[in-house]
Amino acid sequence: MIRGVIIMNDQGQPRLVKFYEYQPVEKQHELIRSIYRILCSRAENVSNFVKVDSLFGSDVRLVYKTFATLYFVFIFDNSENELAMLDLMQVFVEILDKCFSNVCELDVVFNFNKVHTILDEIILGGQVLETSTSEVVKAVEEISKMESKANWQGR
Repeated sequence: MIRGVIIMNDQGQPRLVKFYEYQPVEKQHELIRSIYRILCSRAENVSNFVKVDSLFGSDVRLVYKTFATLYFVFIFDNSENELAMLDLMQVFVEILDKCFSNVCELDVVFNFNKVHTILDEIILGGQVLETSTSEVVKAVEEISKMESKANWQGR
């Protein structure tokens, strides 16, 4: 099961935080700070997979990747394959790139609803729903059309 997805900038400021198991807000902040400290202390030539026993327990790992100034972090347990999680992260980034044409930190900040919608089309309740880039982009475009129509009719 996927336990959480975090996007943070290179200064440790969270830009998207989604935990699939309840975590109190204080605990979320503590986890984000701890994860950021771990990621910053890692050399560039090491694996993108990290065991985080001290934070989540013995069966939880995280995978991360940096794109421009953003860290993308997936937290998952032993029921998920590490390489599949890395691939899923790549799918998420590719979809963001298609929806925002070369996604950057400001896209995530100013379009957080759309980013959450994209993530919800890929992962729901910690389970992977869809990995097809074209299917997710199509679903997000449909949702955007419906939102625009609802906003137009609401005036």
